[in-house]
Amino acid sequence: MVIGITHVQPIVSLIAGVLILIMPRLLNYIVAIFLIVSGILGLGVLH
Repeated sequence: MVIGITHVQPIVSLIAGVLILIMPRLLNYIVAIFLIVSGILGLGVLH
């Protein structure tokens, strides 16, 4: 299985959801990191 850039966001979302269920205090950090990474990927800074 090849993981391309289109598969990154759903995988990160799934992992973030599981982590939030396990440790709800991580919610702020997970959301912040997710928004930063998706913004960088959306701008095309990382290929």
